[in-house]
Amino acid sequence: MGKVPRFARDEERCASATNPLFVPSLRLITFPAVPRPSLITTALALLLAGPLAGQQAPVLPVPTQALGGQEVAVLPLTLVAVDPAVESDTAFSALRERRAALTWADSVIGQALTGRAPEVKWVLPPRLRKLARRAAGLVDDPDQMGQAMLRSPRLKELPDQLHTSLRNLTALVNGRMVFVPAALAYSRDASGRVHAELSLVAADARSGRILWRSVPAGTGPTPGAALGAALASVLPLDQ
Repeated sequence: MGKVPRFARDEERCASATNPLFVPSLRLITFPAVPRPSLITTALALLLAGPLAGQQAPVLPVPTQALGGQEVAVLPLTLVAVDPAVESDTAFSALRERRAALTWADSVIGQALTGRAPEVKWVLPPRLRKLARRAAGLVDDPDQMGQAMLRSPRLKELPDQLHTSLRNLTALVNGRMVFVPAALAYSRDASGRVHAELSLVAADARSGRILWRSVPAGTGPTPGAALGAALASVLPLDQ
């Protein structure tokens, strides 16, 4: 087995940095390739500094190398919105029934993650729901955690109640990282093509830190094609 990068950090400088996800004192060393959650968290914080509050997140690729081999919970999507200007458009008729639209979008996202990043052990929404039902009373419903609030670029930490819910949920999957499709929005672009914009977040459910944020967009002749293009932009096969 080869060696992979590890980042050692200076806790005092990390705490005093303007952007809590940017750590100027990190230095590169090497270590045997043994998966340890704390190293994954540090690597994500270094490689994928989050956007400043109030700014649009850049389109950053999913950090699959840092997450490789780890159990990562993928929360269900809870918000699909269509621009009111095109709500009556027949291209979006399948999205009018909320539950069906969310189930469909979860399926497309799950297929993209497992197909384009199989090195990560993605724990998709259907399995999360089963685990939560088995631990009823101890773990909140994954569809009712309020995860859509993470679409706000101002958030750098998980809100308290969501943090508690995600910490309990990820304990069931023997992991600490969570991947959140926070919101999916549809419209038409100037050329009349369907435009999809997807808000994505990765967070450490133990520390509560949001470590990565990306808002990929894609266009296509149908909502499915547009969502597929958005996902492909953050899941490149050559990364």
